[in-house]
Amino acid sequence: MYTTGFCPYCKMAESLLLSKGVQEIEKIRIDLEPAQRGLMMEKTGRRTVPQIYIGERYVGGYDDLVKLDQAGELTVLLAV
Repeated sequence: MYTTGFCPYCKMAESLLLSKGVQEIEKIRIDLEPAQRGLMMEKTGRRTVPQIYIGERYVGGYDDLVKLDQAGELTVLLAV
């Protein structure tokens, strides 16, 4: 997950993932590693955080994560 130390949506995304049983979240802090922001934008086409990957699958941002959860797809994706 691309994140910053001060992003409330990043914290909410992390909380949602943890509540679904995710035990470890790899965080790429673009505020501490500015070069990572460029890589994130290149990979995702977006400028904002969080940008979330589950395994190799790009999920999107917090709103996208919530939509997956509401559709029942997040649990399935995490089970793989």
